[in-house]
Amino acid sequence: MIRYALECGEEHGFEAWFRSSDDFERQAAAELLSCPVCGSHAVTRALMAPAVSTSRKRAEIAATIAAATPGAATSAGQSAAAPAAAGSAAAVSALVPTAEPVPAVMADPRAQALAEMLRQLRRHVEENAENVGGNFPEEARKIHYGETDARGIYGQASRDEVEALVEEGIEVHALPILPEDRN
Repeated sequence: MIRYALECGEEHGFEAWFRSSDDFERQAAAELLSCPVCGSHAVTRALMAPAVSTSRKRAEIAATIAAATPGAATSAGQSAAAPAAAGSAAAVSALVPTAEPVPAVMADPRAQALAEMLRQLRRHVEENAENVGGNFPEEARKIHYGETDARGIYGQASRDEVEALVEEGIEVHALPILPEDRN
């Protein structure tokens, strides 16, 4: 797996993992990549500094992990785990398959709050609208032109189908793609 620092045309920075460089190129060419901030598909690799591991750096990472995860085991073949404390916002667990400790990084609290709001929005839509699946464009047209009763719907549509709906004056919105959807 390769971790790339990515950037959209609006200069929003984010990271993603790929099986190979070719996998990144294929997904970028097919416009399968999108900026998590603005949704732009104009995604390119950003400049990255190489990760150089020195014994001093490994010691610093081990000290950081030990301080952040009391009781964590970091020796070879063991796992480092941060048990969930009562009332804690999140529990972090990291497996350490080699002698080198692996740092666990929590996302920016603002990004976590935004992701939670997007989860709530999506949950609200799924609970209060009808899933019409791949029939979304047809159902949206029927509702828009009064051929069927107005109701909330959601489903799947290709980019071309969405563009055609918008050109017809039909208001559509993309449901947010959540991090857990990409696993």
